[in-house]
Parts: sequence; structure tokens; C-alpha cells
Amino acid sequence: MLVAPDRFKGSLSAPEVARRLATGLRRVRPGVPVVEFPLADGGDGTAAAAIAAGWRRVEVKVAGPTGQPVTATLAMRGRTAVVELAEASGLRQLPGGRPRPLSATSLGAGQMLAHALRMGARRIVLGLGDSACTDGGAGLVQGLGGRLLDAAGKELPPGGAALRSLHTLDLRGMPNLSRVEVIVATDADSPLLGRGGAAMAHGPRKGAGRAEIRVLDAGLRRWADLVEAACRRSVRDLPGAGAAGGVGFAALAFLGARIRPGSAYLLELLGFADKARKARLAITGEGMLDVRTLRGKPPIGAARAASRAGAPVIAVVGQRGLTGEQLRRARIQAVYALTDIEPDVERCMRQAGPLLEQLTVAIADEWLPERRAGSAGRP
Repeated sequence: MLVAPDRFKGSLSAPEVARRLATGLRRVRPGVPVVEFPLADGGDGTAAAAIAAGWRRVEVKVAGPTGQPVTATLAMRGRTAVVELAEASGLRQLPGGRPRPLSATSLGAGQMLAHALRMGARRIVLGLGDSACTDGGAGLVQGLGGRLLDAAGKELPPGGAALRSLHTLDLRGMPNLSRVEVIVATDADSPLLGRGGAAMAHGPRKGAGRAEIRVLDAGLRRWADLVEAACRRSVRDLPGAGAAGGVGFAALAFLGARIRPGSAYLLELLGFADKARKARLAITGEGMLDVRTLRGKPPIGAARAASRAGAPVIAVVGQRGLTGEQLRRARIQAVYALTDIEPDVERCMRQAGPLLEQLTVAIADEWLPERRAGSAGRP
């Protein structure tokens, strides 16, 4: 059996959801092998998903979004590294959860990339999502050895607001990446600037008000002008340039990155189809399965891939939000919701773990009938 959920936002991470479901299934059907395969889209949980798929865990001390040190995790397999920006520069790394929209930095993400290069990585998958910063990837460049200077030749302070004072880029300390493949995994398709860009569209989630958004957008415009002149390429309007507060822009301009849809690419990278071909049943899900899920979020990609591989697919969710026809088109045969056994939504969020384990009893009864001793089958 293949257990492949996304996170239940506000309650449990994807690995925690997978672990709870697996625990319940092993209890009610101890003879059925269970494979845990938490999903990710490039944001929170991307490194954990790779590690759950058998990649090696690597921990490194880097700067968090406010400059305070944090321990970040990346995943390695051979000469390929999965670097999740949110591990270093994500919202969950803000001290006390307090937003710093003008000064939050992607410096730690650049330090993680530098560490992966020192470990011999020749392909780097950079997962972008859930960032705390809107600095256009300026911090990432600094983490790789670049210098950002004002008109007096002084280093700029961190954050997107300071980019308004940018005068000179000194890239002599940057590593040679000509033999390194960089792939950005993200489901964000926004440009860097303007109404749908990094500051205006996503700044409010990072604590930016109207005045702060104007400051950030002006800083990103100044950054884009100088970067594109230095790199001799125009990438600000490309889909994904605005990902993770504009870190997508820096990856395109400085790292020669290719942008791939995060959910689909990570399923491919981590070998989901091979696991699904061996599965007797695939279980996916997330906190709220609704029309937004249909726009390419991880559970939909997993459901379609598992169905193509020949495995029946069911979903476990916090709340239902799709019609039967929508579920059929998504290749999901049944949905089990926490609200089926606990109508209080707030209680569902607080007690998601035990409730998930409880749901596995119904799943096992309906989809995993007990077999005679000695019989064998797919997991």
C-alpha cells in the first residue's frame, strides 16, 4: 500500500500525515506492507519528502530569514541535491513567527546551495515556496559569495527594502556553475514585478502592508535593472521569476536555472510511478481537497500518476470540497474526511493525528479485506 499525502496545513506536515496513516493501517492490517511517500511541491516539506524516499539527510548551520542561525536540512543522492529554500528562509523560521517583510533575507538558501556544491553536487533541485523574504534572491547571491554595494561602496543590509540603494554588483566571489545543472521546482508562475509579482501578489502573506509593498516592488525593480545589465539577459517577466519572493529571478539570472512544475517534477524525481506500480492501493490527500487542488496541487498529480500505474486511488482529507464528478476526473475513487467522524473543524485541526489513525479502520474494511494466511499481494 502506498501512502502519499500532502500536508494538512495548520495541523500536520506531509511526513506526519503519512506516518499517522501508516501507523493506523499497520495496526488494523499488520500483514499488509505500507510505503510512506509524503508529497511536496517545492515549498515546506520538499527536503523531507526526498529523505522519506530514501535520500540522505544532510544538516547545515545557515542564516535564517532574520540572520539568526538555524539548522537547515537538505537531501542528497549521488551528485544530486534537493535544497528547500523554506528550510533556511521560510516563514516557519521567523523567530516567534513575527514577519519581517522589509528585511527578511534569502541568505541562508544561498549558503545551503554553497554547501551542496562543496559536497560535490552537480545537479541541484532548488525548491521554492513558503518563503519569508521578498528580496529577489539578493540574499541567495550573497550566500554564494556575491557582494551588493551602495553608492559609497558599502555592503547593503539584508532584505528587499535595501535594494533601492543598490549601486554595484561584485560577482567575483560567485562559484563557476557552468558544469552544474540547477532546476527550480515550484508551482508558482508569477513574474518578478507588478500587480501579479513577488511583492504585490505575495507580500501581504509575508506581513507587508501597502506602503511596504511599494517599497519592496521599487527595490525589486532596481535589482532587476542592475542584474539584467550584468547578466545580459532579461528574465524578470518569465513565469516563476517571482517565486519565493523573487528568488526564482535570481536563479534564472545567475544560476542558469530551468523552472519545472514543482508537484509533477518531484513525483518524477523521487520515483513515485515505480512505487505506484507495485501498490495494491494508493492513498493521497490534504487538509482541504477543493477546486484549488485541481489546479495541479500534489494530491492531484499523485492520483493521476497512481491511476496510470494501475493502482486504485482514495483520498484522506480534513474537509471535502469536490463533487463526485470532479473526483472522478481527478481519478479519485473515494474520499474519507476527518469531519466524517468529528464535525468540529477546529477540533479536527487540533486532533488531526489521532483522527487520521481512526479513519484507517474504515479504509481497511472497505479497501483491504483480510486475506488468508500465506496469501501474497501488492503493498
